[in-house]
Amino acid sequence: MPNKPQSAQSHAAWTPIFHFIATPITMIAFFSFAVHAVREPNRMNILWAVYAFGIAVGVFASRIMALKVQDRLIRLEMRLRLKEVLPAALFARFHELRVQQLIALRFASDAEMASLVERTLKGEFAGQKEIKAAIKDWQSDYLRA
Repeated sequence: MPNKPQSAQSHAAWTPIFHFIATPITMIAFFSFAVHAVREPNRMNILWAVYAFGIAVGVFASRIMALKVQDRLIRLEMRLRLKEVLPAALFARFHELRVQQLIALRFASDAEMASLVERTLKGEFAGQKEIKAAIKDWQSDYLRA
């Protein structure tokens, strides 16, 4: 994994095998077969287009499932982390935090976590970007799907 420092502006993760290989190949194949099926509509061309569509959907479904598992793990990780760093009264409100908020908060240091959680629960942040922008001591995450 690269050790390049991350920030709110530079933490997006690219998965080369998905973003640069699987997605382009399956989309090119699907569009190619679909165009061929429209131009020469016969049983075989339509079946190839449907087959290519199925493969493309499978590629995207596998990515979505991996991200969903990652989100569940982040929720568990943050539950354990917040239990240790937050005062008991604040941790009691853990269930009020949405998964997307927890995903953004995971980049914060332990020292600033309590104040960011309080602000998040008060509704000060419109979304993930605002939470990430409020983090002063960014904790990089290189182990993402």
